Amino acid sequence: MVDFRNTKVAFERKSNRALKNTAWLFKLMNSQLLVSAGSSLTMLALRMKLPVQGAIKQTIFKQFCGGSTFEECRKTIDELAKYEVSTILDYGAEGKEDLEAFNITVKESIQSIQFASMHPTLPVISCKVTGLCENKTLEDITILMDKGEPLGEVLKTKFDAIIRRFGQIAKEAHKNKVAIFIDAEESWIQTAIDEVTDIMMSRYNKDYITIYNTFQMYRHDRLEFLKKSFERAEAGNYILGAKLVRGAYMEKERERASKKGYPSPIQPNKAATDRDYNLAVEFCVENYDNIASCVASHNEYSTQYQIDLMEQKGLEKQTKHLNFCQLYGMSDNLTFNLAKAGYNVGKYVPYGPVADVIPYLIRRARENSSVDGEMSREFSLIQQELKRRQT
Repeated sequence: MVDFRNTKVAFERKSNRALKNTAWLFKLMNSQLLVSAGSSLTMLALRMKLPVQGAIKQTIFKQFCGGSTFEECRKTIDELAKYEVSTILDYGAEGKEDLEAFNITVKESIQSIQFASMHPTLPVISCKVTGLCENKTLEDITILMDKGEPLGEVLKTKFDAIIRRFGQIAKEAHKNKVAIFIDAEESWIQTAIDEVTDIMMSRYNKDYITIYNTFQMYRHDRLEFLKKSFERAEAGNYILGAKLVRGAYMEKERERASKKGYPSPIQPNKAATDRDYNLAVEFCVENYDNIASCVASHNEYSTQYQIDLMEQKGLEKQTKHLNFCQLYGMSDNLTFNLAKAGYNVGKYVPYGPVADVIPYLIRRARENSSVDGEMSREFSLIQQELKRRQT
C-alpha cells in the first residue's frame, strides 16, 4: 500500500515560501463567493484590456499551468522529471470554430509532439477533436451514428476532413513514438469523437500504443462501451488505449436531457460512478497485454485499487500499459507518492498564452470551490505539511 498521506514526499519540491503561497491560493479558492466574483471580474478586466495578466500568471496560472510556451514548460518538465514524474502536455487554449483555427490546432499539436519527442519524460500529449472542426458538425454526425444511419454527402465530406486533420497529428505521433490522449466531450458530440478515435487506433496502435480514447465513467453506458471498444480492438488486431476519468459535464448533461426530454446519460449517483470506474480499472488490469490504460483520477481509492490489482497479479510497478496521472497543481499527495513508490505516473500540464488559458483556469477554480471539492482536501494536506515543518 502506498501512503498517500505522506505530505513530506508530496510537497518535497516546494520551499516553505512556495507552500505558503499555495496555501493562500487554495484558501481563496475554497470560497465559492470569492471564486464566482473573481472569475467575473477577471473576464471583465480582460475585456477592458486592463493589465491583469501579470498577476494571473504569478498566481493561479503558475499553480495549474506549465508555462505560456514550450520554453517556459521546460522548467516544469525538468522539475517533475527530477522526482520521476512524467509530463502530459495539454494546449489549454479554448478552440475557435473556423478553418484557420483548425489548422492552428494541427500545427500546435504537431509542434507539441516534436517537442515531446526530445524529452524522454514527456511521453504523451493531449488533443481535442473539438479543435479540428465545428461542434455542430460533431453533433450532426453523432445524431446519425447513434441512429445507425449513414452520413450524407456534406457530412461525409466534413467527417473526412476531420480524419485528414487528425491523421496528420496521429501520423507524426506514431513516427515519434509519442502517445496522444484524446479528450472526451459532451454526450451529444461524443459518438463522432469515438469514431475518429477508433479509426486512428486501428491505424496507429498496431505495434505500440499511440492513441488513447477517454472513457467518462459518470455516464452509465461507458463501462459497456469500454468492453465493446476492446472487442473492436481485438477484432482489428490493435491495442486499445483507455484513459479512465469520472467526467466533467454532469450538470450540463442533466440540464440538457431534462430540457430536451430524453433520458439522462449520467449515472444516478456518485456510488454508481465509483462502481463503474473501479470495474473499468479492473477490466483494464485484467487485459493489460492488449489494453494500455491510465487511471486519470484524483480519487485515492481508485488509485490504490489499481495498485492492489497489480500486486494481486504479481505485475511489476513499471508495467508499461498500466499508468496513473493527475492534473498539475493538484493531488501532489497521489502523484509524488506514486512516483516515490516506483509506479508510472504523470502530471497533466496545460500550457498556452495566459489570456487564452483563462477559461480553463476559471473552470478549474469553479469545479473545485465546493466544500467537499478537491481544494478542501488540498488545503488540508498543505496545512498538515506546514505544521510538520514547524515541529
